[in-house]
Amino acid sequence: MPVESRAVLEKLRENPIKERQVAGKRLREKVPRSAHAQCTPPKDRADPVALLKEADRGRLPELLPIRYSRMRASPFAFFRGAAAVMAADLSGTPATGICVQACGDCHVANFGGFGTPERQLVFDINDFDETLPAPWEWDVKRLGASIILAMREAGFSERYCSRAVLTALGCYRERMREYEEMTALDVWYSHLNAALFVERAKTPAARKRWEKMEAVAAADTSEHEFPKIACIRHGRPRIVDRRSLIYHPRDLAVGKRVRRMFQRYRDTLPEERRTLLDRYELVDVARKVVGVGSVGTRCAVALLIAGPRDPLILQFKEAHESVLAPYAGRSRYANQGERVVTGQRLLQSASDIFLGWTSDGHGHDFYFRQLRDMRMKIDIEKMSRQDWFEYVELCGWVLARAHARTGDPARIAGYLGKSAVFDEAIAKFSAAYADQTERDHAVFVKALRAGRLLQKR
Repeated sequence: MPVESRAVLEKLRENPIKERQVAGKRLREKVPRSAHAQCTPPKDRADPVALLKEADRGRLPELLPIRYSRMRASPFAFFRGAAAVMAADLSGTPATGICVQACGDCHVANFGGFGTPERQLVFDINDFDETLPAPWEWDVKRLGASIILAMREAGFSERYCSRAVLTALGCYRERMREYEEMTALDVWYSHLNAALFVERAKTPAARKRWEKMEAVAAADTSEHEFPKIACIRHGRPRIVDRRSLIYHPRDLAVGKRVRRMFQRYRDTLPEERRTLLDRYELVDVARKVVGVGSVGTRCAVALLIAGPRDPLILQFKEAHESVLAPYAGRSRYANQGERVVTGQRLLQSASDIFLGWTSDGHGHDFYFRQLRDMRMKIDIEKMSRQDWFEYVELCGWVLARAHARTGDPARIAGYLGKSAVFDEAIAKFSAAYADQTERDHAVFVKALRAGRLLQKR
């Protein structure tokens, strides 16, 4: 290609980026970066208990005591289960008007490692129940507040909590500047290999700990999980009941509905994956209680078998309307499971090959995925101070990559700029919102004791 032609192409490619950068920078006139420190609840702020009760409509009543018990444990546990409360609060905070496919529940416990179809272990966001197009700032603020709450619970000082938020936001801002210069395909193909934890470890002990986590994750497959949750009974594989956490519903009609659901789910997969799934026979289904925010929704595990040593364990979870919908607009998808699946595919660098959606014909939407597939579970409660800084830095990086895939990285980067003004504002917001969450948690515990949450409705 002649030098002149190459120069013209470069100019055509660079000018739109520069124009979008300038457009992003101009947004500071409307929404100063320092304004994001704002965290003053309005006088007519909605009662957090009332918001929780509204969000819990449609959940299984018999599981709500487990949900509330888990949320009662600490302010951070409450925060994890109270995404609806923060969504209402975020709707009144400053925003630039730039939208992305938001995670919707972006907190530090919703990141982790998992296996790609190419059998690589990557680090990414791993929860999308609330995903929806929304302001990018909402994810950033929820992440910042979660860092403060989780580190407070672990016993770290306010200084280190604030530094961790600045570390995450600094990485988000710097990586966004890198993504604005990349081609759309390069952004889409980018991913974070979980080996980064080992490479960035500052001490031999930390390196050894991350290496052990990777080794455990590499072995965490359906074949490895099968002996833990199933047994052979009367010559047939069957999921083992474990009190109220994994159990077979007494209603026999549920099994028939699940088989019909399973067929509809199969139809949402590409043909080559349907061919693979058809090698397996569905042999058992049991309900499973998961997480904090999901407790009470209809979640279950399905055991499939293709041979004596060839199990496949799928999880299917009920999908309600996103907690962001009242403030960001309803999903374009009629099926909430399709909303979750599409959002996950947009945000993750690689997604489970069995990811699909369905409904039960009784007004409940679901999405399917593998229960475990090289899952790298990071125990944030046991992380050292240095581990925390390394971890949240990668969380900031992952979030920037996710937002760059579906938003305009040049406008976001232009707005953020090179200084730490925005980072410092989010650190202030995060500390203030963590304080608010601690107050909300106290109100929640009081309401729980008074029977406001578990009373008949």
